[in-house]
Amino acid sequence: MRRNTSITLLSVGHACIDIYQGAVAALVPFFVAERAYTYAAVSGIVLAASLLSSVAQPVFGALTDRWAMPWLLPVSTLLGGVGIALSGLSGSYGLTLVFVAVSGIGVAAYHPESARVARLASQGSHSAMGWFSTGGIVGFALAPLMVAAVVATGGLRWTPLLVLPALAGTALCLPVLRALERKRSTGAGTAVPAGRGDTASFVRLSLAVVFRSIVFVGLSTFISLYAGQRMGGGTAAGTTALVVLYLGGAVGSVLGGALANRWSRVAICRWSYLITIAAVAGVVFVPGPALYLFLALTSVGLYVPFSLQVTLGQDYLPSRVGTASGITLGLTVSIGGLTSPVIGGLADATSLRTALAPLILMPVLSWLLFHTLPEPAVARPEAAARPKGEDTGAALAPPLPDRR
Repeated sequence: MRRNTSITLLSVGHACIDIYQGAVAALVPFFVAERAYTYAAVSGIVLAASLLSSVAQPVFGALTDRWAMPWLLPVSTLLGGVGIALSGLSGSYGLTLVFVAVSGIGVAAYHPESARVARLASQGSHSAMGWFSTGGIVGFALAPLMVAAVVATGGLRWTPLLVLPALAGTALCLPVLRALERKRSTGAGTAVPAGRGDTASFVRLSLAVVFRSIVFVGLSTFISLYAGQRMGGGTAAGTTALVVLYLGGAVGSVLGGALANRWSRVAICRWSYLITIAAVAGVVFVPGPALYLFLALTSVGLYVPFSLQVTLGQDYLPSRVGTASGITLGLTVSIGGLTSPVIGGLADATSLRTALAPLILMPVLSWLLFHTLPEPAVARPEAAARPKGEDTGAALAPPLPDRR
Protein backbone atom coordinates (compact mmCIF):
# COMPACT_ATOMS: atom_id res chain seq x y z
CA MET A 1 0.00 0.00 0.00
CA ARG A 2 1.32 3.47 -0.90
CA ARG A 3 2.31 5.77 1.94
CA ASN A 4 -0.22 8.45 0.99
CA THR A 5 -3.02 5.89 0.89
CA SER A 6 -2.12 4.54 4.34
CA ILE A 7 -1.94 8.00 5.88
CA THR A 8 -5.21 9.05 4.26
CA LEU A 9 -7.00 6.03 5.72
CA LEU A 10 -5.42 6.55 9.13
CA SER A 11 -6.24 10.27 9.09
CA VAL A 12 -9.91 9.67 8.33
CA GLY A 13 -9.94 6.93 10.97
CA HIS A 14 -8.41 9.41 13.42
CA ALA A 15 -11.23 11.83 12.63
CA CYS A 16 -13.77 9.06 13.27
CA ILE A 17 -12.51 8.33 16.81
CA ASP A 18 -11.92 11.96 17.80
CA ILE A 19 -15.53 12.75 16.94
CA TYR A 20 -16.29 11.02 20.24
CA GLN A 21 -13.98 13.35 22.17
CA GLY A 22 -16.07 16.30 21.03
CA ALA A 23 -19.41 14.49 21.18
CA VAL A 24 -19.61 14.40 24.98
CA ALA A 25 -19.64 18.18 25.38
CA ALA A 26 -22.03 18.45 22.42
CA LEU A 27 -24.48 16.11 24.18
CA VAL A 28 -24.55 18.19 27.37
CA PRO A 29 -27.40 20.55 26.31
CA PHE A 30 -29.54 17.56 25.38
CA PHE A 31 -28.89 15.84 28.74
CA VAL A 32 -29.97 19.05 30.48
CA ALA A 33 -33.06 19.53 28.30
CA GLU A 34 -34.38 15.96 28.25
CA ARG A 35 -33.26 14.65 31.64
CA ALA A 36 -33.10 17.86 33.67
CA TYR A 37 -29.53 17.15 34.72
CA THR A 38 -27.94 19.87 36.82
CA TYR A 39 -24.77 21.65 35.72
CA ALA A 40 -22.87 19.66 38.34
CA ALA A 41 -24.24 16.41 36.92
CA VAL A 42 -23.27 17.17 33.33
CA SER A 43 -19.86 18.40 34.52
CA GLY A 44 -19.35 14.96 36.02
CA ILE A 45 -20.16 13.35 32.66
CA VAL A 46 -17.68 15.55 30.80
CA LEU A 47 -15.04 14.88 33.45
CA ALA A 48 -15.62 11.13 33.26
CA ALA A 49 -14.83 11.18 29.54
CA SER A 50 -12.03 13.72 29.29
CA LEU A 51 -10.05 13.10 32.47
CA LEU A 52 -10.32 9.31 32.31
CA SER A 53 -9.28 9.32 28.65
CA SER A 54 -6.33 11.64 29.15
CA VAL A 55 -4.95 9.95 32.26
CA ALA A 56 -5.41 6.44 30.82
CA GLN A 57 -3.48 7.19 27.63
CA PRO A 58 -0.02 6.90 29.24
CA VAL A 59 -1.10 3.56 30.72
CA PHE A 60 -2.02 2.21 27.30
CA GLY A 61 1.21 3.73 25.98
CA ALA A 62 3.23 1.75 28.51
CA LEU A 63 1.39 -1.44 27.55
CA THR A 64 2.08 -0.94 23.85
CA ASP A 65 5.77 -0.45 24.66
CA ARG A 66 5.81 -4.01 26.01
CA TRP A 67 3.58 -5.68 23.43
CA ALA A 68 2.65 -4.76 19.86
CA MET A 69 -1.10 -4.06 19.87
CA PRO A 70 -2.17 -2.82 16.44
CA TRP A 71 -5.51 -4.53 17.03
CA LEU A 72 -6.22 -1.73 19.51
CA LEU A 73 -7.04 0.60 16.62
CA PRO A 74 -10.25 -1.15 15.47
CA VAL A 75 -11.25 -2.32 18.96
CA SER A 76 -10.78 1.10 20.60
CA THR A 77 -12.60 2.85 17.76
CA LEU A 78 -15.60 0.59 18.30
CA LEU A 79 -15.49 1.16 22.07
CA GLY A 80 -15.45 4.92 21.58
CA GLY A 81 -18.49 4.79 19.31
CA VAL A 82 -20.51 2.21 21.23
CA GLY A 83 -20.13 4.11 24.50
CA ILE A 84 -21.53 7.32 23.03
CA ALA A 85 -24.21 5.41 21.11
CA LEU A 86 -25.53 3.86 24.33
CA SER A 87 -25.29 7.01 26.44
CA GLY A 88 -28.66 8.31 25.31
CA LEU A 89 -30.69 5.13 25.80
CA SER A 90 -30.88 4.94 29.58
CA GLY A 91 -32.33 7.56 31.88
CA SER A 92 -30.06 6.31 34.65
CA TYR A 93 -27.32 8.80 35.48
CA GLY A 94 -25.06 5.99 36.66
CA LEU A 95 -25.38 4.04 33.41
CA THR A 96 -24.87 7.20 31.38
CA LEU A 97 -21.67 7.83 33.31
CA VAL A 98 -20.51 4.26 32.65
CA PHE A 99 -21.22 4.44 28.91
CA VAL A 100 -19.41 7.77 28.57
CA ALA A 101 -16.49 6.35 30.54
CA VAL A 102 -16.34 3.35 28.16
CA SER A 103 -16.11 5.77 25.27
CA GLY A 104 -13.33 7.64 27.05
CA ILE A 105 -11.38 4.41 27.55
CA GLY A 106 -11.76 3.67 23.84
CA VAL A 107 -10.33 7.07 22.94
CA ALA A 108 -7.49 6.55 25.43
CA ALA A 109 -6.60 3.15 24.02
CA TYR A 110 -6.53 4.43 20.45
CA HIS A 111 -4.03 7.26 20.51
CA PRO A 112 -0.70 5.82 21.72
CA GLU A 113 -0.78 2.85 19.34
CA SER A 114 -2.21 4.87 16.45
CA ALA A 115 0.63 7.40 16.79
CA ARG A 116 3.11 4.54 16.55
CA VAL A 117 1.38 2.96 13.57
CA ALA A 118 1.05 6.31 11.79
CA ARG A 119 4.75 7.02 12.30
CA LEU A 120 5.61 3.69 10.73
CA ALA A 121 3.12 4.05 7.87
CA SER A 122 4.36 7.58 7.20
CA GLN A 123 7.92 6.27 6.68
CA GLY A 124 9.17 9.15 8.81
CA SER A 125 7.50 11.94 6.82
CA HIS A 126 6.59 14.89 9.04
CA SER A 127 4.07 16.05 6.44
CA ALA A 128 2.27 12.72 6.69
CA MET A 129 2.23 12.92 10.50
CA GLY A 130 0.82 16.43 10.18
CA TRP A 131 -2.05 15.13 8.06
CA PHE A 132 -2.65 12.33 10.56
CA SER A 133 -2.93 14.88 13.39
CA THR A 134 -5.21 17.06 11.28
CA GLY A 135 -7.65 14.17 10.99
CA GLY A 136 -8.18 14.23 14.74
CA ILE A 137 -8.69 18.00 14.75
CA VAL A 138 -11.30 17.75 12.01
CA GLY A 139 -13.13 14.97 13.83
CA PHE A 140 -13.27 16.97 17.04
CA ALA A 141 -14.60 19.99 15.17
CA LEU A 142 -17.28 17.94 13.36
CA ALA A 143 -18.65 16.43 16.57
CA PRO A 144 -21.11 19.24 17.45
CA LEU A 145 -22.51 19.24 13.91
CA MET A 146 -22.99 15.47 13.93
CA VAL A 147 -24.61 15.43 17.37
CA ALA A 148 -26.90 18.33 16.47
CA ALA A 149 -27.97 16.66 13.20
CA VAL A 150 -28.88 13.41 14.94
CA VAL A 151 -30.04 14.27 18.46
CA ALA A 152 -31.78 17.55 17.64
CA THR A 153 -33.86 15.60 15.13
CA GLY A 154 -34.82 12.51 17.11
CA GLY A 155 -33.78 13.20 20.68
CA LEU A 156 -31.41 11.17 22.83
CA ARG A 157 -33.11 7.93 21.76
CA TRP A 158 -31.40 8.40 18.38
CA THR A 159 -27.87 8.27 19.81
CA PRO A 160 -27.30 4.71 18.45
CA LEU A 161 -26.89 6.38 15.04
CA LEU A 162 -23.74 8.03 16.40
CA VAL A 163 -21.96 4.67 16.17
CA LEU A 164 -21.70 5.04 12.38
CA PRO A 165 -18.36 6.97 12.37
CA ALA A 166 -16.88 4.25 14.60
CA LEU A 167 -17.91 1.56 12.13
CA ALA A 168 -16.34 3.56 9.30
CA GLY A 169 -13.14 4.17 11.26
CA THR A 170 -12.83 0.49 12.12
CA ALA A 171 -13.17 -0.51 8.46
CA LEU A 172 -10.64 2.10 7.32
CA CYS A 173 -7.83 1.05 9.63
CA LEU A 174 -7.99 -2.68 8.82
CA PRO A 175 -6.35 -2.54 5.34
CA VAL A 176 -3.51 -0.42 6.76
CA LEU A 177 -2.85 -2.92 9.53
CA ARG A 178 -2.92 -5.82 7.07
CA ALA A 179 -0.46 -4.03 4.77
CA LEU A 180 1.94 -3.34 7.64
CA GLU A 181 1.70 -6.94 8.82
CA ARG A 182 2.50 -8.25 5.32
CA LYS A 183 5.45 -5.87 5.11
CA ARG A 184 6.76 -7.04 8.46
CA SER A 185 6.30 -10.74 7.75
CA THR A 186 8.17 -10.53 4.44
CA GLY A 187 11.08 -8.68 6.00
CA ALA A 188 10.39 -5.55 3.96
CA GLY A 189 9.67 -3.43 7.02
CA THR A 190 12.11 -0.93 8.34
CA ALA A 191 12.95 -1.12 12.01
CA VAL A 192 14.91 1.36 14.03
CA PRO A 193 17.12 0.14 16.86
CA ALA A 194 16.21 1.88 20.08
CA GLY A 195 18.74 4.53 21.01
CA ARG A 196 19.50 6.04 24.39
CA GLY A 197 16.64 8.02 25.87
CA ASP A 198 16.80 11.66 26.90
CA THR A 199 14.39 11.76 29.82
CA ALA A 200 15.34 15.29 30.91
CA SER A 201 14.51 16.70 27.47
CA PHE A 202 11.26 14.73 27.39
CA VAL A 203 10.19 16.21 30.73
CA ARG A 204 10.89 19.74 29.49
CA LEU A 205 9.00 18.99 26.27
CA SER A 206 6.03 17.72 28.29
CA LEU A 207 5.96 20.92 30.33
CA ALA A 208 5.96 22.95 27.11
CA VAL A 209 2.99 20.90 25.88
CA VAL A 210 1.16 21.54 29.18
CA PHE A 211 1.53 25.31 28.77
CA ARG A 212 0.33 25.04 25.16
CA SER A 213 -2.68 23.07 26.34
CA ILE A 214 -3.58 25.71 28.93
CA VAL A 215 -3.80 28.34 26.19
CA PHE A 216 -5.84 26.24 23.79
CA VAL A 217 -8.27 24.81 26.35
CA GLY A 218 -8.71 28.22 27.96
CA LEU A 219 -9.49 29.89 24.64
CA SER A 220 -11.73 27.09 23.37
CA THR A 221 -13.74 27.25 26.61
CA PHE A 222 -14.22 31.02 26.81
CA ILE A 223 -13.55 32.52 23.37
CA SER A 224 -17.19 32.20 22.32
CA LEU A 225 -18.33 34.30 25.29
CA TYR A 226 -15.42 36.71 24.89
CA ALA A 227 -16.05 37.28 21.18
CA GLY A 228 -19.71 37.91 21.89
CA GLN A 229 -18.78 40.56 24.45
CA ARG A 230 -16.10 42.24 22.33
CA MET A 231 -17.92 42.14 18.99
CA GLY A 232 -21.45 42.72 20.24
CA GLY A 233 -22.66 39.94 17.96
CA GLY A 234 -23.96 37.53 20.57
CA THR A 235 -23.96 33.85 19.69
CA ALA A 236 -23.12 34.45 16.02
CA ALA A 237 -19.85 36.19 16.93
CA GLY A 238 -19.02 33.41 19.37
CA THR A 239 -19.72 30.64 16.87
CA THR A 240 -17.57 32.39 14.27
CA ALA A 241 -14.72 32.60 16.78
CA LEU A 242 -14.90 28.86 17.46
CA VAL A 243 -14.90 28.05 13.75
CA VAL A 244 -11.80 30.23 13.26
CA LEU A 245 -10.10 28.53 16.20
CA TYR A 246 -10.74 25.03 14.84
CA LEU A 247 -9.95 25.80 11.20
CA GLY A 248 -6.70 27.47 12.19
CA GLY A 249 -5.73 24.32 14.07
CA ALA A 250 -6.18 22.18 10.96
CA VAL A 251 -4.06 24.59 8.90
CA GLY A 252 -1.35 24.78 11.56
CA SER A 253 -0.99 21.01 11.90
CA VAL A 254 -0.48 20.52 8.15
CA LEU A 255 1.87 23.51 7.97
CA GLY A 256 3.98 22.21 10.84
CA GLY A 257 4.55 18.89 9.14
CA ALA A 258 5.52 20.56 5.87
CA LEU A 259 7.98 22.93 7.56
CA ALA A 260 9.61 20.10 9.51
CA ASN A 261 10.59 18.38 6.27
CA ARG A 262 12.95 21.32 5.68
CA TRP A 263 13.99 22.66 9.08
CA SER A 264 14.60 21.47 12.63
CA ARG A 265 11.45 20.59 14.54
CA VAL A 266 12.74 22.34 17.67
CA ALA A 267 13.47 25.55 15.75
CA ILE A 268 10.02 25.52 14.13
CA CYS A 269 8.36 25.11 17.53
CA ARG A 270 10.40 28.00 18.95
CA TRP A 271 9.35 30.37 16.17
CA SER A 272 5.77 29.18 16.37
CA TYR A 273 5.49 29.90 20.09
CA LEU A 274 7.18 33.27 19.60
CA ILE A 275 4.50 34.25 17.07
CA THR A 276 1.80 32.85 19.38
CA ILE A 277 2.83 35.21 22.20
CA ALA A 278 1.96 38.26 20.09
CA ALA A 279 -1.15 36.57 18.67
CA VAL A 280 -2.66 35.76 22.10
CA ALA A 281 -1.94 39.32 23.23
CA GLY A 282 -3.85 40.52 20.16
CA VAL A 283 -6.82 38.29 20.98
CA VAL A 284 -6.99 39.69 24.51
CA PHE A 285 -6.35 43.38 23.88
CA VAL A 286 -6.98 44.36 20.23
CA PRO A 287 -10.61 45.49 19.71
CA GLY A 288 -12.92 45.00 16.76
CA PRO A 289 -12.90 42.43 13.94
CA ALA A 290 -9.09 42.16 14.21
CA LEU A 291 -9.82 39.73 17.03
CA TYR A 292 -10.58 37.06 14.42
CA LEU A 293 -7.25 37.62 12.67
CA PHE A 294 -5.30 37.28 15.91
CA LEU A 295 -7.38 34.24 16.87
CA ALA A 296 -6.50 32.57 13.56
CA LEU A 297 -2.80 33.33 14.12
CA THR A 298 -3.05 31.95 17.65
CA SER A 299 -4.64 28.73 16.46
CA VAL A 300 -2.08 28.20 13.70
CA GLY A 301 0.74 29.03 16.11
CA LEU A 302 -0.49 26.52 18.68
CA TYR A 303 -0.99 23.73 16.14
CA VAL A 304 2.20 24.06 14.07
CA PRO A 305 4.05 22.27 16.94
CA PHE A 306 1.27 19.74 17.59
CA SER A 307 2.40 16.72 15.58
CA LEU A 308 6.06 17.78 15.90
CA GLN A 309 5.86 17.52 19.68
CA VAL A 310 4.53 13.97 19.39
CA THR A 311 7.43 12.83 17.19
CA LEU A 312 9.95 14.73 19.32
CA GLY A 313 8.64 12.87 22.38
CA GLN A 314 8.98 9.57 20.54
CA ASP A 315 12.57 10.40 19.60
CA TYR A 316 13.49 11.50 23.13
CA LEU A 317 12.19 8.15 24.42
CA PRO A 318 12.93 5.80 21.48
CA SER A 319 12.50 2.66 23.56
CA ARG A 320 9.19 3.86 25.04
CA VAL A 321 7.38 5.28 22.04
CA GLY A 322 3.92 4.35 23.34
CA THR A 323 4.53 5.99 26.70
CA ALA A 324 5.83 9.13 25.01
CA SER A 325 2.80 9.30 22.72
CA GLY A 326 0.39 8.71 25.59
CA ILE A 327 1.87 11.55 27.64
CA THR A 328 2.17 14.12 24.85
CA LEU A 329 -1.28 13.30 23.47
CA GLY A 330 -3.14 12.62 26.72
CA LEU A 331 -1.84 13.44 30.18
CA THR A 332 -0.53 16.90 29.30
CA VAL A 333 -3.86 17.81 27.73
CA SER A 334 -5.82 16.87 30.86
CA ILE A 335 -3.49 18.89 33.08
CA GLY A 336 -4.02 21.90 30.85
CA GLY A 337 -7.76 21.41 31.04
CA LEU A 338 -7.75 21.57 34.84
CA THR A 339 -6.98 25.29 34.66
CA SER A 340 -10.32 26.17 33.04
CA PRO A 341 -12.16 26.41 36.39
CA VAL A 342 -9.42 28.76 37.61
CA ILE A 343 -9.93 31.02 34.58
CA GLY A 344 -13.69 30.91 35.10
CA GLY A 345 -13.37 31.81 38.79
CA LEU A 346 -11.07 34.72 37.98
CA ALA A 347 -13.52 35.91 35.33
CA ASP A 348 -16.37 35.85 37.86
CA ALA A 349 -14.29 37.89 40.30
CA THR A 350 -12.96 40.40 37.75
CA SER A 351 -13.71 40.26 34.02
CA LEU A 352 -13.25 37.76 31.22
CA ARG A 353 -10.61 39.96 29.63
CA THR A 354 -8.61 40.06 32.86
CA ALA A 355 -8.97 36.28 33.27
CA LEU A 356 -7.69 35.59 29.73
CA ALA A 357 -4.70 37.94 30.01
CA PRO A 358 -2.47 35.42 31.91
CA LEU A 359 -2.75 33.10 28.89
CA ILE A 360 -0.22 35.37 27.16
CA LEU A 361 2.42 34.03 29.55
CA MET A 362 1.87 30.39 28.56
CA PRO A 363 3.48 30.46 25.08
CA VAL A 364 6.32 32.49 26.63
CA LEU A 365 7.04 29.56 28.95
CA SER A 366 6.79 27.06 26.08
CA TRP A 367 9.19 29.22 24.03
CA LEU A 368 11.69 29.35 26.89
CA LEU A 369 11.52 25.59 27.40
CA PHE A 370 12.11 24.91 23.71
CA HIS A 371 15.28 27.01 23.93
CA THR A 372 16.62 24.31 26.27
CA LEU A 373 15.76 21.39 23.96
CA PRO A 374 18.11 19.75 21.47
CA GLU A 375 16.99 18.27 18.18
CA PRO A 376 17.11 14.54 19.05
CA ALA A 377 19.50 12.28 17.20
CA VAL A 378 17.52 9.55 15.43
CA ALA A 379 19.02 6.14 14.81
CA ARG A 380 19.53 5.21 11.17
CA PRO A 381 17.01 2.58 10.05
CA GLU A 382 18.14 -0.92 9.29
CA ALA A 383 16.23 -3.15 6.91
CA ALA A 384 15.63 -6.17 9.03
CA ALA A 385 12.80 -8.60 9.54
CA ARG A 386 11.34 -8.85 12.96
CA PRO A 387 12.06 -12.28 14.53
CA LYS A 388 9.08 -14.52 14.12
CA GLY A 389 7.03 -14.91 17.27
CA GLU A 390 8.57 -11.94 19.02
CA ASP A 391 5.79 -9.92 20.67
CA THR A 392 7.20 -6.52 21.47
CA GLY A 393 6.63 -3.02 20.19
CA ALA A 394 9.87 -3.05 18.14
CA ALA A 395 8.10 -3.76 14.88
CA LEU A 396 6.32 -0.46 15.14
CA ALA A 397 9.29 1.63 16.22
CA PRO A 398 9.51 5.03 14.55
CA PRO A 399 11.62 5.21 11.37
CA LEU A 400 14.15 7.85 10.45
CA PRO A 401 12.41 11.19 9.86
CA ASP A 402 12.18 12.20 6.21
CA ARG A 403 14.21 15.37 5.66
CA ARG A 404 13.44 15.68 2.00
